[in-house]
Amino acid sequence: MNWKRPVLAGSVLLLLVGVAVSTWAQKNDDPLPVGAVADRIVVEKAKRQLTLLKGSEVLKTYRVALGREPVGPKERQGDGRTPEGVYTVMGRKVDSAFHRALRLSYPNTKDVAQASARGVPPGGDIMIHGIKNGLGWIGRLHTTSDWTEGCIAVTDEEIEEIWRAVPDGTAVEIRP
Repeated sequence: MNWKRPVLAGSVLLLLVGVAVSTWAQKNDDPLPVGAVADRIVVEKAKRQLTLLKGSEVLKTYRVALGREPVGPKERQGDGRTPEGVYTVMGRKVDSAFHRALRLSYPNTKDVAQASARGVPPGGDIMIHGIKNGLGWIGRLHTTSDWTEGCIAVTDEEIEEIWRAVPDGTAVEIRP
């Protein structure tokens, strides 16, 4: 019996499945129209969803990964939670450890006061960003778990769209 033939066939099948999954993970089924500009972002943590809006019109919705402890609002630095509340896009970080990042205005005065009352630091550097540099090939598979330290993560291709469509100063509402 030639055992090499079944092993080779299994390896080829595994390779084909891997290519198919990778292709699916990278596919953008519904690209945001070039020139689209959002005036608001709504993140619904329970749905793992980020929506770009212009007025009441939904421009596009994205699936997201959140902080590793996604339930409840961020209470302190290092808790792994994604904040809840209304923030703004404060700027852009091109030299991020993740593929592009939009910096949010967390902590706001309310967050600072609540953390201070608990005697803990509020944390900071909350962003909407792509996947860790060098791992962009993961694509949509990154949403199979919540893995950030409190940020909101999308694919590299999606952060490119969001980066173009969201000006600094845009309101970001993060809901439970």
